Amino acid sequence: MKQKQFAGLAFSAALVSAAALVAVPAQADQSDKAPNAGNAFKNRYASVSMLSFNDFHGHLEATDPPLAKTLDPSQTPVGGSEYLAAKLTELRGGSDNTVTVAAGDLIGGSTFLSGAFHDEPAIESMDALGLDVSSVGNHEFDEGTDELLRIQNGGCHWKDGCYFPDQPYEGADFQYLAANTVVKDTGDTLLPGTFVKKIDGVNVGFIGMTLKATPTLVNPAGVASVEFTDEIETANKSAAALQAKGVESIVVLIHEGGYQAGTYNDCVGISGPIVDIATTVSPAIDAVVSGHTHQPYTCTVTDPAGNPRSVTSAADYGRVVTKTDLKIDRKTKDVVREETTAVNHLVDRNNAPDAAQTAILAKWSALAGPIRSKVVGTVAEDITGDSSGNRGIETPMADVVADSILAGTSGDKGGAQIAFMNVGGVRSSFLVNQISNGEQPGEITYDEAYKVAPFGNMLVSMDLTGADIDAILEEQYQPVPARGSRPTLAMGVSEGFTYTWDATQPQGSRASNLALNGVALDAAATYRVGTLNFLAEGGDLFTSFKKGTNVLGGADDLANLVDYLGANPGLTAPASRVDGL
Repeated sequence: MKQKQFAGLAFSAALVSAAALVAVPAQADQSDKAPNAGNAFKNRYASVSMLSFNDFHGHLEATDPPLAKTLDPSQTPVGGSEYLAAKLTELRGGSDNTVTVAAGDLIGGSTFLSGAFHDEPAIESMDALGLDVSSVGNHEFDEGTDELLRIQNGGCHWKDGCYFPDQPYEGADFQYLAANTVVKDTGDTLLPGTFVKKIDGVNVGFIGMTLKATPTLVNPAGVASVEFTDEIETANKSAAALQAKGVESIVVLIHEGGYQAGTYNDCVGISGPIVDIATTVSPAIDAVVSGHTHQPYTCTVTDPAGNPRSVTSAADYGRVVTKTDLKIDRKTKDVVREETTAVNHLVDRNNAPDAAQTAILAKWSALAGPIRSKVVGTVAEDITGDSSGNRGIETPMADVVADSILAGTSGDKGGAQIAFMNVGGVRSSFLVNQISNGEQPGEITYDEAYKVAPFGNMLVSMDLTGADIDAILEEQYQPVPARGSRPTLAMGVSEGFTYTWDATQPQGSRASNLALNGVALDAAATYRVGTLNFLAEGGDLFTSFKKGTNVLGGADDLANLVDYLGANPGLTAPASRVDGL
């Protein structure tokens, strides 16, 4: 493994010692009043190019579609790790004055080639393309804090072992940052909170954070040992700590984002949590690199001191890279904000594919091939998920997954009568003419099943009252800060269960007419309900599931879906089970 750059802990019970920090040498007077003024003035400013991306989600292969037409009217083919690496090489232009950073969700919710191997392929890809540092995102916690530490530090997977015994997994060469992920027992951050790199003779500091709402987006049990602190407070304290060590050029890498209405290089009507964060954090912070919402934008906002501040995001899946050019004054050690420029670049496939990435794809594809191409079921028509990215609507695919959960938790498997599946956890569709592994039209491969259910959750059944079920449905709408940019998160429901949703009603009064097989639910009666452990433990803020009693564990969700497909050939898209959602 290559030697890591300096990584300094963010604020915690024990800040890193001064010796651990990169030394910041005193700068000679290079003002235009000094002798040889022309050269001195020219050399006063350092130039730094920051290349950034976010929400990669293990999308190694060049199989993703173009950005939405509203974002990219040209519909340029984009993405794939071979072309992401090639684009980074192009944008670096042979200069050493560059740093490559990311804003989280590099792993988790990944495509089959990476996710089937606990995202070791994605980490290998990130190392090979020269990533220096990344914030954690919520998906870095999908398998819990212990697995995140393994991803960073190396070691064989606790269950699946080493995929290449003669090449044990060595961990990430780049540094993950987690400034607002605090271990409850010690008060230290789970991973370093800050990172400093010397570029063109000046030190640039990075603060990395995930969104505070992370515990609501992952299995709560996996993050029970840590707490997620406020993003703004954390950024401010971390920036002050960097300044105390002489670092004045500071960038925040944060896995939280916003939305805008223009194309991929615009900032039209920017909205969402990132706006409050970016306009409120300390004036010491010079730029904000964001993610989470999978949106592209290049914005300039005003900081609390009235100075311009760059705020960017690079869409998702390695389809866009942001190049932010920073001019840094060697005397003040700070960024000259007015000279900052940021441009989003499509990761087009015009460059020759990067050879190192091609080798990584070949290595893991050879291991994955026999698994991914196995046909596990068939569909008679398209069954679609939330292709628009709107997780607040009922989708046929989410209802089908709910049906599969009901099949895996009913009868002697748990006695369930009703099953629920969060729409946001269903990550793909079953399409008749989607041919990915040489299968026939309508055939569903293991790879395609994996894309629908990539998170490795377990089935759970429990007793809930009719009133509890009503409370769960009402929790689909929660316009609270913890839900961030997605106040409505819908549920897929199993066959036989129906209800009405009225979005014009106030929070807590939107669900009505709950019925099972045409019979109204009794608020006081007990029903057996199937779902995933993610929801059972309060994920996505569906905390009413935690009222369940007589809880019984079940199968792995992917294995269950594969079994369901095998038992139900020729699946069709179910009719809507919710009136109004």
